Amino acid sequence: MNIGMILDATFPPDPRVENEAISLIAAGHEVFLFCLKYDENQSDEMINGIQVKRFLSNKFEYKNSALAYTIPVYSFLMKKKIVRFLTSTNIDVLHIHDIKIAGAAFWANKSFQLPVVLDLHDNLPEVMKLYPHLQKFPGKYIISPKKWKQKESAFIKKADKVITVSPHFIQSLQVRFPFENKYVLVPNTIRKSFFEDYTVDNSIIEKYKNYFVILYLGDTHIRRGLQTAIASIPQLKVAIPNIKLVIVGKNTTDTILKSQVADLGMEDFVDFEGWQNVSLFQSYIISSAICISPLHRNLQHDVAYANKIFQYMSFGKPLLVSDATAQKELIEKVHSGLVHQEKNVDDFQHKLLELYHDENLRATLGKNGQDFVRNEFSWEQTSKNLVHLYETILH
Repeated sequence: MNIGMILDATFPPDPRVENEAISLIAAGHEVFLFCLKYDENQSDEMINGIQVKRFLSNKFEYKNSALAYTIPVYSFLMKKKIVRFLTSTNIDVLHIHDIKIAGAAFWANKSFQLPVVLDLHDNLPEVMKLYPHLQKFPGKYIISPKKWKQKESAFIKKADKVITVSPHFIQSLQVRFPFENKYVLVPNTIRKSFFEDYTVDNSIIEKYKNYFVILYLGDTHIRRGLQTAIASIPQLKVAIPNIKLVIVGKNTTDTILKSQVADLGMEDFVDFEGWQNVSLFQSYIISSAICISPLHRNLQHDVAYANKIFQYMSFGKPLLVSDATAQKELIEKVHSGLVHQEKNVDDFQHKLLELYHDENLRATLGKNGQDFVRNEFSWEQTSKNLVHLYETILH
């Protein structure tokens, strides 16, 4: 069938969207992707078999997207684009990525009455509460996570199928909306190519060869818990003189992290590498001794897995993660790392030193994680639910 995916961002990069589309194409479907562009010279193209249709957007629309469910300007403008997309393609099923653009997509679909798959990448109303611009004027007063929550509820009821990223997310939705056979689990896992088809960057290996590297990959927002890791370094460097906390990623809140490092006088022990091309992730992981995910607990982090933990595990690295429910249960089940209490610097230090002093433990935990990802939990395994969904949705 012809599947019309709706994404309210530029493409690429979006690994989840790309992974899903490639799997559906491999199963015999055609995938048309509605996405945005901010350069009018950028044209439609075919990427890995995905028929990418780009629609021009601008800063005004982008800024209004946060107000999508306060005043409907964004939804109105996107609806017109989506109608053009649906009119020009012969779509059988509409696949909406996340709720920001869902209002516009459902609105556009009134004329077409296509079956709808709603793909919830995140618990967005809960994540929004943590955005810096929602903590202060004017965002605090004009953007309402409560309204987004109400809209999310309406969209879930309207959708024919709802995809979520973890069993905990499905459980939380089942409590709110006990629909039978509506929810489909498609977790954020990594493709086998991540650990089978890559090139090592020797400059990264060389840079860190004499250090005991503690690695963090990904978004560095305060809610990701890096303040806990940074606060532990003054004590850890006493026991581990060659320790180096390497942070690969960025966020607008990085100024807070960098100030913390400076205040502690730890500049020689913490590297902010900024955002790096995904093709370099493997080299950073290979250079590391322990990989971390010190997430703060909240309604989003407790139900979702961070993709980084699978990237770490695929290369046999031991993990140190916070007790955010989903990742804690997974790491304890697989026995691929240790768990510390969120925001607890002493516990973080204690668990990290336990790993540092026991090389056999690090090797065992790393091997357990590697076997799990490579044999059971790669995208090639976990995408089977998605393929099955599309085998049955029109029946």
